[in-house]
Amino acid sequence: MVSERNGWGARKILYFSAAVVFACILFTGSAYASPLLDRVVAVVNKEVITWSELYKAMEFEVMSGEMKSVSDADRKKLFKENEAAFLEGMIDKKLQLQTARRLDIDAAREEIADAIEGIKKKYSMDDKEFQESLKKEGFTLDEYKKRLAEHIILSKVVGQQVRNKVVVTDEEVKQHMTKSTDTEYRVRQIFFRKPEKDADRNAVEARAEEVFQKVKGGEDFAMMALRYSEDPTGKAGGDLGFIKKEHLGKEFLDVLSQMSAGDVSRPFRTARGVHIIRLEEKVDARNMDEFKESVKKKLFEKKFNEEYRNWIRSLRERAFVEVRL
Repeated sequence: MVSERNGWGARKILYFSAAVVFACILFTGSAYASPLLDRVVAVVNKEVITWSELYKAMEFEVMSGEMKSVSDADRKKLFKENEAAFLEGMIDKKLQLQTARRLDIDAAREEIADAIEGIKKKYSMDDKEFQESLKKEGFTLDEYKKRLAEHIILSKVVGQQVRNKVVVTDEEVKQHMTKSTDTEYRVRQIFFRKPEKDADRNAVEARAEEVFQKVKGGEDFAMMALRYSEDPTGKAGGDLGFIKKEHLGKEFLDVLSQMSAGDVSRPFRTARGVHIIRLEEKVDARNMDEFKESVKKKLFEKKFNEEYRNWIRSLRERAFVEVRL
């Protein structure tokens, strides 16, 4: 929930708090629109998570990304497919916030104000434009401040309980560098499986081209992978991690050789199907300073993720958690 690579993405996690009225409006005309009585979907110690909070949180995540143009039908389908996993993330978040309260970790008004000023500066907005932006997203300033406060608190408690305890030694970096002597690529992909019938090949390629045009038009690559990729990595935003050059097929290498970090390829075929890839990072072992820093970063990220999962597991083991979804 804090690392960028954790599922629905932690760099945007400012969700929460909802009303039953919102859920009624959002799902009018759907299977959820029958006379709706909000219900508890999880109990975390003495606190609850309701159905409307869950769907409001997912809606906020989507609207914070690049999927505002997604149709209601596709959005509901996406929500239904991911509601269980998203609820687990909300449970983890609530456990972390409860831990922060026990440790007297809070967000000061000045920190929230500074965060808002940083956001306005980043997007070149004045106070009026910022308020209008919040209004378009359906949030009041107080609601947004609450989400910012939670984000700051989560960062603090994870920093104290996990991040500050992770150490990567020079010896570990050195040992890892001796094992890695080739160029490595960090790649994301959106994959479309090869159809059983050749007659269906054109339809698959047309679908891939449609998705490529959406990405080219500004849609978030990771969210598109979550929606469309037929590879298991789609659930992680299509992230394949770092791959050594020697482990990549000719088709991938031919495409990657023409790309720079941040580039997205046109759809291309392999024996498995059709791929669209985004090059996140390229590391050349011959650039030793850059390579050393990249190795240290990867080792830290690996250790952090392991320690974070262990910490969450320990919070769960000591807590009362009941899922009713």
